[in-house]
Amino acid sequence: MSSEKVQIFDTTLRDGEQVPGCKLDTAQKLVIARRLDELGVDVIEAGFPISSPGDFKSVQAIAKTVKNATVCGLSRAVKSDIEAAARALEYAVKPRIHTGIGTSDSHIKHKFNATREQVVERAIEAVAYAKSFVDDVEFYAEDAGRTDNEFLAFICSEAISAGATVLNIPDTTGYCLPHHYGTKIKYLKDNVVGIEKATISCHCHNDLGLATANSISGVMNGARQIECTINGIGERAGNTSLEEVVMVLRQHPLMKLDTGINSKLLYGTSTMVSEIMGIPVQPNKAIVGANAFAHSSGIHQDGMIKNRETYEIINPTDVGVSDSAIILTARSGRAALAYRAKKLGYELTKLQLDDVYEEFLEFADRLREVKDENIHQIMENCRDAVKKSA
Repeated sequence: MSSEKVQIFDTTLRDGEQVPGCKLDTAQKLVIARRLDELGVDVIEAGFPISSPGDFKSVQAIAKTVKNATVCGLSRAVKSDIEAAARALEYAVKPRIHTGIGTSDSHIKHKFNATREQVVERAIEAVAYAKSFVDDVEFYAEDAGRTDNEFLAFICSEAISAGATVLNIPDTTGYCLPHHYGTKIKYLKDNVVGIEKATISCHCHNDLGLATANSISGVMNGARQIECTINGIGERAGNTSLEEVVMVLRQHPLMKLDTGINSKLLYGTSTMVSEIMGIPVQPNKAIVGANAFAHSSGIHQDGMIKNRETYEIINPTDVGVSDSAIILTARSGRAALAYRAKKLGYELTKLQLDDVYEEFLEFADRLREVKDENIHQIMENCRDAVKKSA
């Protein structure tokens, strides 16, 4: 049993919806929000209320509906943003305002045309103002991945002093390497004044394919919240994948970290989000892809048939997949063919299998995949040889 819990902050409905062409209406968002609440996420970032009347309405509707998870609304370090978030979250059982500002020298110079001192002042004002509406305030230091650690620790200290309960440390551009990001989190744990009053949160993007690795490195160095999305959807190359971090923590018990996620709902949730948003899940996607528990190599199939754990570290039923799949192709061996044939009611002797396998290879060379109906045809074609062998 894990000794510490990592909070799961799902931003599918905010960062995930920023994918071009994935705009959701309020009814669709409510369907996903209810599922996320059932899944067991700790925080649902429902949207960015100031961005549009539709988004305000959606955040408000989710705040009225969700009963278990914290409902969070995003804002910039702008009073009107914070006020809109507070109004949208008015009916939430557990409301959170997520406010912040860019902290890297690049953002300070090119985005704000400001100084570090001015950015710190704006951060303090924003957090304090948000705190006047809700008890739970999350401060984000945008582009923290490229922010000088000493300055990042200082502005985080000031945010806590102003009332922040969570510190979001985003790798906004997906630039960090895992050991760099982990070192940054450890530096904050060791140097932020009042850090015992706040939770450090990882918000990693996947521009270099490192979002999950960076998030895991973050929690190994003291972060206790991961911000993620179903299927890893999100801006540009996407966000940290919820199903990946949940199962990484679950499969490595020596880390003594876990989440409150009901993993048996992961595959169904993935499918739901994919269908509603119109974004197919890549077949080789970890945990929830169509091929995540599919085996087509003869060597792998033989090992799987003898003992599933030879080639699978996760039991597919643990994530809501009914069973592993033995896919018959030209790379499959006799063991896999016999296994699938037996499931269809054909008990073959070794000699029968030798005859059938030759016919199978002819089919397999013509087809990408030999399906059940093809196996029946193969057996029909080999009927005389099978009878003779018997």
